[in-house]
Amino acid sequence: MPVKLLDHSHETSWDAFVHAQADGTFFHLCRWRQVIESAFKHTGYYLLHEEDRQITGILPLIHVRSRLFSDALISTPFCVYGGILAANPVAWQALEQAAVELAETLQVSYLEMRQRVSRHEGWQSKDLYYTFRKPIGSDADANFQDIPRKQRAMIRKGMQAGLRGVVDADVHRFYRVYSESVRNLGTPVFSRRYLELLRETFGNACEIVTVLHGNKPVSSVMNFYFRDEILPYYGGGIAAARSLKANDFMYWEVMRRAADRGCRMFDFGRSKLGTGAYGFKHNWGFDPAPLHYRYRLAPGAAIPDHNPLNPKYRLFIAAWKRLPLPVATLLGPSIVRGLG
Repeated sequence: MPVKLLDHSHETSWDAFVHAQADGTFFHLCRWRQVIESAFKHTGYYLLHEEDRQITGILPLIHVRSRLFSDALISTPFCVYGGILAANPVAWQALEQAAVELAETLQVSYLEMRQRVSRHEGWQSKDLYYTFRKPIGSDADANFQDIPRKQRAMIRKGMQAGLRGVVDADVHRFYRVYSESVRNLGTPVFSRRYLELLRETFGNACEIVTVLHGNKPVSSVMNFYFRDEILPYYGGGIAAARSLKANDFMYWEVMRRAADRGCRMFDFGRSKLGTGAYGFKHNWGFDPAPLHYRYRLAPGAAIPDHNPLNPKYRLFIAAWKRLPLPVATLLGPSIVRGLG
């Protein structure tokens, strides 16, 4: 059959196909399957389409099972991008049909495709997320001048405070900062093991930059490298980061290091419309572009609304912010695994 499940013999050619496609992203790489299966115990169904023993299309899918939230088949959970990559319409249609049939077989509430471009006409949609992408050059001074004046002033204040950025080889300091930042936002945090798996699995394509004030970590971010792109993905700062302008300084450090490494595209990832993160990225001079998340719903199912802007989570968020950090890091992973 032209559509089959990925096995170990196709992993190298799968990733080569992803790199060759203009719409390919870091989140289409096949190693995400082993990370998500190991960290969250969800099952991956990575579909590929072949013609004359050559891959002509791929579709990463994960079956997210949850007692708290609806079961779903998502491309790709815990990632901002996903969906079908295909070299021709035949491969595209075959993969879409295979995904629909798999969703029906698994009896999930919905099938979700996370894409940068609008596809799957007739499917349900949710206009909530935006991505922020902008070219950068090889010259650090030019990149700095391209940042709006007010944000440059914030970065300079961080420099004047004596902040310095370092690359961490493991997730220890990063997780300490990141878990506190996420708790302060009222959001359950991932397990440290998940973040360790990302670092171990993707090697040099996954880099952690930590900002120190003296010897104290105040902000930290895990970044992904793909082709000539840099994507700061999981990041945050402790309470002191705000007054020190550590987050502004941190993202400048990431940009500066990425440009030196040969990156020519800075991908600030996704943010929800109307949030502080959305405004922060826009203030950096990045123009928002809508993400096209499409849903095929089972009879009687609704588009999921598992996000902090949902009013029904307001009391939960307020209570979570008051949890002691050890309690939040203990309880968080069991909740977040079902959100995807």
